[in-house]
Amino acid sequence: MAGGHRLLLENAQQVVMVCARRERFLARDALRSLAVLEGASVVVGTDGFIEAIGPADAIRKLFSEETFRERIDCSGKCILPGLVDAHTHPVWAGERVHEFAMKLAGATYMDIHQAGGGINFTVEHTRQASEEELFCSLQERLQCMMRAGTTLVECKSGYGLNLETELKMLRVIERARQQLPIGISATYCGAHSVPKGKTAPEAADEIINSHLPKLKELGQSGVIHVDNIDVFCEKGVFDLDSTRRILQSGKEMSLQINFHGDELHPMKAAELGAELGAQAISHLEEVSDEGIAAMATARCAAILLPTTAYMLRLRQPRARKMVDEGVIVALGSDFNPNAYCFSMPMVMHLACVNMRMSMPEALAAATINAAYALGKSHTHGSLEVGKQGDLIIINSSRWEHLIYQFGGHHELIEYVVAKGKVIYKK
Repeated sequence: MAGGHRLLLENAQQVVMVCARRERFLARDALRSLAVLEGASVVVGTDGFIEAIGPADAIRKLFSEETFRERIDCSGKCILPGLVDAHTHPVWAGERVHEFAMKLAGATYMDIHQAGGGINFTVEHTRQASEEELFCSLQERLQCMMRAGTTLVECKSGYGLNLETELKMLRVIERARQQLPIGISATYCGAHSVPKGKTAPEAADEIINSHLPKLKELGQSGVIHVDNIDVFCEKGVFDLDSTRRILQSGKEMSLQINFHGDELHPMKAAELGAELGAQAISHLEEVSDEGIAAMATARCAAILLPTTAYMLRLRQPRARKMVDEGVIVALGSDFNPNAYCFSMPMVMHLACVNMRMSMPEALAAATINAAYALGKSHTHGSLEVGKQGDLIIINSSRWEHLIYQFGGHHELIEYVVAKGKVIYKK
């Protein structure tokens, strides 16, 4: 083939495809046995998409006359899809380590929130920070995520709460999308908290009448690109009616609905999301049985965040019931000042230990199902011909070590590849 190929990964002990039949997600029994090839190779084309995947001998014969920009010998190693982090808040300024001490001493999330800490503390500092400061810190955080194997990440605004700062955050996310090799799904989360001096209905009115029209205008002119709309649907924050109005307005602008629900109190957020055709709902620590059933029927993904329940000492989301009922379960790090974790391997480990998921279920939740939650599973989340060449190579003869070795991912991950280009090498 003229021009050759971008990358050949040769002779891996295991290639974890995750899916082999173009599935957009895995649920129920399909989660039990992921597609894994033994003694296999992968070819990524110059366009950054996977050209071939199969037994090492067959690939060697098929491509014996071909040239490659780069070859990596994967003998004794495993190749997995790049990890997908379906829920993060990575753009912010201000230090909140003191709140961790308060939580350890017994303060709850809402205690800190009502004392002027939490989201409101970060909002003040983010409003004061320059765009350049926010970009530099975002770049550092995304590089930490890449080193831990993440190749596609959802990034939220939401520490502005006024139009000026929300747009500043979205411009920073857009700059990262254009300049960094990691894939980004951008989320407008102006309804992360109710601004001081406003009621939830008043804040919803401002978002619907002022913020969303401006987002639409800037999207059409190509200044920013927003994929998803988010609301923190919670007692004392945005009630069900305000949440419905904001999400419906976002949907009318062709934004995917992907929001925070049923975290601290049962709000019937899951039922609302299923009714509105939400792509995904995050948290769900307090989801009802009816909400789980509604999400399964609507094929609305559940983005579970094991770090949040762990650090805030909340009730664990009922992952086992969700899987058993056929919900599409995805995972996210919830990286933010309140849950400071860059590592999807550690998130998968916590999901297995604390939420009783199996290792295949956790890997599917951090790859194909997380990609589905972002509306990107047709191009991301598995190693199949025609999909984007995003993958990681680990120095182990079994893929499960990525989850089993808690905190060991820095030693295990040798290469991270995005669109067929090495973006991290140990």
